[in-house]
Amino acid sequence: MKIITWNVNGFRALLRKGAWEWVVSESPDLVCLQEIKARPDQLTTEQQTEFDLLATHWNPAERPGYSGVLTLSKERKLININGLGIKKFDREGRIIQTRIDDFILFNVYFPNGQRDKKRLKYKLDFYAKLLEHCDELHSQGEQVIICGDFNTAHSEIDLRNPKENSKTSGFLPEERAWVDKYIEHGFVDAYRVFYPERVQYTWWTYRYNARKRNIGWRLDYYLVSEKLFPMVEDVVINDQVIGSDHCPVTLIMK
Repeated sequence: MKIITWNVNGFRALLRKGAWEWVVSESPDLVCLQEIKARPDQLTTEQQTEFDLLATHWNPAERPGYSGVLTLSKERKLININGLGIKKFDREGRIIQTRIDDFILFNVYFPNGQRDKKRLKYKLDFYAKLLEHCDELHSQGEQVIICGDFNTAHSEIDLRNPKENSKTSGFLPEERAWVDKYIEHGFVDAYRVFYPERVQYTWWTYRYNARKRNIGWRLDYYLVSEKLFPMVEDVVINDQVIGSDHCPVTLIMK
């Protein structure tokens, strides 16, 4: 099984850039997109034909042109659930839960704490509520994969300039502590287990020619339940793929 996660920073823009061709060439079983900034009725007929062979499940934000997630799958009979049942989070279209045969896949766009930190509490509350939900699933014997844009770099190896960003949202101690907490609660950062010392990033600001200079952050993750992790074969950061300020990340399972 192959799963791709990608914060596309505008789904319609991605389609216009032709970047979807790379996804098609990979032939994934599931695609989890974040920050789609669109609703299905905003796609042209030509754009909609791109997905004739895939089932699509949308969770757009109430606010136009903002946030939103989209899960696409080869299997057309999967059960999908939007959100957490908490209005202040669900109105922003941040989660799709998909039941696969023996695990539950979460496509998640975690909130950004923003430079002035005015959304920091909202972000940390979101981390807490999602973990509560995952704890309940684990207690029921379920296995879980959380993928998407976590909007947090976990460790110093996960961004180019950790000291300069020690007081920047996305690398604050209280944000990083939540990633630690997920790991303490039975999750594995799949990429970092396979590549404990590899330096790769998944996001680069559009400013300062950052991507060309590889001044980036690793913000896009697969957190996998410990008991499910033996089924994971590899995690690939496709940092050569252009189309967004993030790059796609691939999970390969047995």
